[in-house]
Amino acid sequence: MKARVLWQISVATTPDAEATLTAGLTEIFGAPAVVHSDALKGTTTVSVYLPASPPDLASRRAAWRDRLRVWRRAGLPVGAGRLRVRKLPAENWAESWKRHFRPLEIGTALLLKPDWSRRKPRRGQAVVVLNPGLSFGTGHHATTGFCLRQLVALRQPGTRQSFLDMGTGSGLLAIAAVKLGYAPVHAFDYDPDAVRVAAANARRNRVAAKLRLWRGNVTELSVPARRRYDVVCANLTTDLLLAESGRIVARVRTGGTLVLAGILHQEFAQVRTAYENLGMQRQTSRREREWRSGSFLCPRPRGRG
Repeated sequence: MKARVLWQISVATTPDAEATLTAGLTEIFGAPAVVHSDALKGTTTVSVYLPASPPDLASRRAAWRDRLRVWRRAGLPVGAGRLRVRKLPAENWAESWKRHFRPLEIGTALLLKPDWSRRKPRRGQAVVVLNPGLSFGTGHHATTGFCLRQLVALRQPGTRQSFLDMGTGSGLLAIAAVKLGYAPVHAFDYDPDAVRVAAANARRNRVAAKLRLWRGNVTELSVPARRRYDVVCANLTTDLLLAESGRIVARVRTGGTLVLAGILHQEFAQVRTAYENLGMQRQTSRREREWRSGSFLCPRPRGRG
């Protein structure tokens, strides 16, 4: 593939503002933003990459400054917020970025890796092959990582456990659930492109026959639910988790576990209260950078085993 020039538009920020600035940069420049964190230096940089410098760069800079003023008035620690524009040297980007995407282990039970990796699994370790793309979910994001760890922790070998992935994205969680022995495994997403990508990933991992996948909208789910599951993952936005809490909880079987992710740390208390008001009991929670995720038990009625 011919080497080509890219333009990088980036901004240094803080971990607490990372998610907000990522969304803002993506909207203003019309390209998916990526985040690079340097643990040693304690820095966070959000960037978009374009094939050419935008002809209307001045107006986009002005729009960015307007966003910064709004965020600062709201008390968000955005940092300096200055956009940096630079022309990157010609390189075969399609190949060079691969060195930054490494295999990921979830304990000794699960290995996630891209198809170009030669990493061998441990004895008895399930393997999911997944290349990064535009669909959310490669396991490296804090929210997806929490869901994967819960899938591993909740699996009871030798027992039949059903699983539902609400907002499946790349299909990673559903594919991992099949590999870990959950059955049946169901998943849906509102975005037809995500469903298409998830189906392709399921075929690549040879689990398509064990995974029921469809396009669906959490806001249109029936109440009461026609089917309930032992484990349900809902890695969604906070507003959706709050607005549709009744529909989400209705999918969890008595004695089952609901895993909630996609929640900013400062929003978690509100989410927790909403689900506890529906009778769910918090089991675990974890904060990673600006995100906090949690798992909730659907308790059995008193007097029953």
